[in-house]
Amino acid sequence: MKADSKTKSIHILMAEDDEEDRMLAQDALRESRLKNTLHFVEDGELLMDYLLSKGRYTDAEKYPAPGIILLDLNMPRKDGREALKEIKSHELLKRIPVVVLTTSKAEEDIIKSYDLGVNSFITKPVTFDGLINVMKTLGTYWFDIVELPIKQ
Repeated sequence: MKADSKTKSIHILMAEDDEEDRMLAQDALRESRLKNTLHFVEDGELLMDYLLSKGRYTDAEKYPAPGIILLDLNMPRKDGREALKEIKSHELLKRIPVVVLTTSKAEEDIIKSYDLGVNSFITKPVTFDGLINVMKTLGTYWFDIVELPIKQ
């Protein structure tokens, strides 16, 4: 484990249209004692606006570049598959790790997500304790073990 892992502050951007799932993720992050900041967008269009600092997301201090994206596949306006394709084909965004966190267990969604360049595919746990465990595991893996590029 890296010596400086506890001082790293990586911003997490979660694209999730379900308000209850957003609140549960926030609570699970708090319960898992991760110090990272969690930002939310409600659909794929807002996700791309956030990542490209467009629309309401022009203030870089208020909306910092994420170190990782948690992405739901099934969202309105632009779904996670479309957003993932755009992210991974964009020269400035493609290095940001994307973790699909969705209710889908469909083999087609798993294969398509990896074909589009997703870094991990996780089916949302059905219990809050399961979600806490997922957040702890994500935190350990992405923030303590993996080396992420300093600048995306």
